[in-house]
Amino acid sequence: MMVLRSLLFVPGNSMRMITKAATLPVDAIIFDLEDAVPLPDKETARVMVRDSVRAVKATGAHVFVRVNALLTGLTGDDLKAVGVDGLDGIMLAKAESGSDVMEAAGMLGDVEKGRGLEVGCIKIIPLVETAKGIINAYEIASAGERVVAVGFGAGDYYRDLGRSVASLTPEQTELLYARSKTVVASRAAGVWPLDTVFFGRLADREGLLKETLLARQLGFKGKMIIHPAQIEEVTRVFSPSAEEAEESRKIVAAFEEAQSQGLGAISLDGKMIDIMNYRQAREMVDFVEMIAGREEKRRLAPEVSLLRYFATSR
Repeated sequence: MMVLRSLLFVPGNSMRMITKAATLPVDAIIFDLEDAVPLPDKETARVMVRDSVRAVKATGAHVFVRVNALLTGLTGDDLKAVGVDGLDGIMLAKAESGSDVMEAAGMLGDVEKGRGLEVGCIKIIPLVETAKGIINAYEIASAGERVVAVGFGAGDYYRDLGRSVASLTPEQTELLYARSKTVVASRAAGVWPLDTVFFGRLADREGLLKETLLARQLGFKGKMIIHPAQIEEVTRVFSPSAEEAEESRKIVAAFEEAQSQGLGAISLDGKMIDIMNYRQAREMVDFVEMIAGREEKRRLAPEVSLLRYFATSR
């Protein structure tokens, strides 16, 4: 399982932003070959992204690439260019069915074989960002072992409904169904749901916090972001607090002790604890340990020079 609390989009055609990305304390970098890159720059962006994957990966961040949607006819060229050793996965834009995911998976398999990589090592995060994608969310989320998460893209989804995100109400009730469907479908398939980017002003920290808290309350496990200033807030919201972590450890320890004595439920601090509470606590304890391991890896990572990797890229 990957730690994917905060995922930052970085334009694949901006070396300045790519270089900055290698210094940021974010869980995942998503090099963007889709909306952020105009058509004439696609080929240049592919080369820049390909040559940056290992450098950014060395900092401890997961590395994904958002590739162009299948209907554009550009996906195959994207995958051939960026499907290199060190890439954690791709983000498939505008996934509308399970067959879309399987088609992309087939392309990835060919790329992996051609490069001598283990087949299946490059994962997929499908983006559901159309009405059809939302309706088929479970089919998409369960379309193979490569799928590790499903992202909700509110911008294109709301445009598909004939509206603009600029017209969203402060409560965002217009997006509640799509958000909830993404969460339920993802969890039913056993993968992580990721919330849409924040479309408010970058200076609106209160708006970002409100939206991120709503996403967590609905069941999302992480959120996509578009600016480094959003990393700290989003990562904090999707991280268990010290109090939550300690309570979970107490539940796990007490319940496992009770199980060793043949008991199926216990009372702890005046609350009944059963197998459901235990499993939830066990999941949180495991997650906290994964976060700790990730932070240690980042702490020990050497300072990375992109030039070192460009010199050895092929």
